[in-house]
Amino acid sequence: MILVKTDAGQQVFKDRSVRLTPRQRSAFILFDGKRSVSEVLEAGMGIARADIDQMVELGLLGRVGSSADAANAGTVATPLSSTPVSAPVDGNPSGSQPEVSVLPAEPIERSKQQRYKDAYLIATQLTGSLGLRGFRLNLSVEGSSTYDDLLALAPKIRNAVGPDKAAKLDRALGI
Repeated sequence: MILVKTDAGQQVFKDRSVRLTPRQRSAFILFDGKRSVSEVLEAGMGIARADIDQMVELGLLGRVGSSADAANAGTVATPLSSTPVSAPVDGNPSGSQPEVSVLPAEPIERSKQQRYKDAYLIATQLTGSLGLRGFRLNLSVEGSSTYDDLLALAPKIRNAVGPDKAAKLDRALGI
């Protein structure tokens, strides 16, 4: 299977809004639409299949549309597991909307690890938008590695950005 960077993956790689391990970052660079997953695994970077699967789940890597598209891999990536959304579909000859299932916005029960992943992204965006005023807070968020670390920083973030902007972070943390 050949994977390629998605547009979202390239943006995340640039702004570091999602924490990737150094091995994941190095492997991410190798996914150019020409190398297979097995070739990247064999490249000697110490990357595991689980690391690649995580990048695919996050939407950072996607499958190349076809072997002919591999040469033009810049924009042909499609996530392996995409979340269905209800949106108009262009080119529908019958004029009627096809049935599209819609998943709930919030799972009923999320693990602490999933809450951390969701909240980390939001917290880095919020603290990053504060500029120099939020530099130390942003460093604290980037230094966090567990759900409990982010939960302890939530009141400081709320005070810095205000309760309206922090509401999204609170939902991600489940508080």
